[in-house]
Amino acid sequence: MKIKLGYVGVEDTMEFVTAIISQYAEFECIPFTHERFEEIGPLVSRHADEVDMWLFSGPLPYRAAKEQTPHVQEPMFYISYSGTGLYRTLCQLFYRERVDIDRLSFDMYTDEELAKVADELQLSGSRLHGKAFEGSYQELIDYHVRMRNEGKTDYAVTCVWYVQDKLKSLGVPVLRVVPTESSVQAALTEASRTGETLRYMDAQIAVQLIETDPYAGIMKDTYGSDELYRMELAVSESLMDYSRHVHGSMKIVSPGRYAIFTTRGILKAATQNFTQIPAYPELDGMGAELTCGIGIGQTAYEAELMAGRALLQTRHYGKGTWMVVFDDKSVHGPLGREERLSFTYSSEGLQETSERTGLSTITLAKIEAVISKLKTDVIHSNQLAQQMMIMPRSARRILIQLETSGYAEVIGEETVGTRGRPLKLYRISLRRA
Repeated sequence: MKIKLGYVGVEDTMEFVTAIISQYAEFECIPFTHERFEEIGPLVSRHADEVDMWLFSGPLPYRAAKEQTPHVQEPMFYISYSGTGLYRTLCQLFYRERVDIDRLSFDMYTDEELAKVADELQLSGSRLHGKAFEGSYQELIDYHVRMRNEGKTDYAVTCVWYVQDKLKSLGVPVLRVVPTESSVQAALTEASRTGETLRYMDAQIAVQLIETDPYAGIMKDTYGSDELYRMELAVSESLMDYSRHVHGSMKIVSPGRYAIFTTRGILKAATQNFTQIPAYPELDGMGAELTCGIGIGQTAYEAELMAGRALLQTRHYGKGTWMVVFDDKSVHGPLGREERLSFTYSSEGLQETSERTGLSTITLAKIEAVISKLKTDVIHSNQLAQQMMIMPRSARRILIQLETSGYAEVIGEETVGTRGRPLKLYRISLRRA
């Protein structure tokens, strides 16, 4: 099966790049054209279900996609502005236009990258004029225009089609760094290797351990044994129908507990990359009474162990929860909820902290996941409670234990809402020396 590769680029190089992609038998190219970077996020979001991977015409559109669509899970790659594309542009300027490298203005490149270029070309003493992108096209345009008006440069070198077009209209001599065949091939090679890895991962064994209570809400003595048996049978039949959707094999482990064996790739699609509970009618009737732990492993035994761990994690969130544990011991979930965490069972680096604080390594790993998710090490109890889906008093107890053990310090207070006392702000450092 071919990899559906969505290529996002500008019109004047689209045909060139897609022709190279067509030479790779493993890819089916789906081209998308954009003019401004602001268009990339909406474009990727609209077509995320149509592709397996994304390739962007440069690091800037790649960065725009990453920032604008953090929810998109498909692997993303970009064609480098450095390397052959840049050196081809410089050769054109040196030999065709006879321009001195010191008389050029560059955009998109950092000072370190330009210094490396000068060093590789053995141009000692040369100072290259560059401006990194800081979110504004106009700043890049103004920079090139200013450098030329001040008599410091004769030519502009840009990586952005829009900037090139505007500079031309202003009469500024300009060349754009465009992809070369080798730079496109390098990006496709990386994408191909990732595709091989993903195919291997998709073939891994996935086990769902499902718990359900078919008698929930039934009053005592309402039904006889035959009726109760029919209810269990109805649940089993529904789960067998569901298992066919995921091309799985189901077995009854014990009353109210079932195991479904399938593959990672199939469950990945059914759960929208392990973020949502599968939307199948067979599951709808069970509603909040169906709890599921998904395990991924190299063998059926390993996958069952991971599924058991996942099911254990559902206990913290209540009935109806779905969690997944991968073969690297990372835990993700709850599926289908806005607030989800990703943490690991591995206690590496946290064992000493656990011994000193009295908190389990799993709890500490969850706290690390919260800090990483919020992108700050400063937090109050309500935030911790919301992210870990625990009671605020439990979150306060955890923070106090960390403070007492020297792994957190109170650095201030924050008023939340219009009522109640301010909440203490804690700076957390779980891996302090």
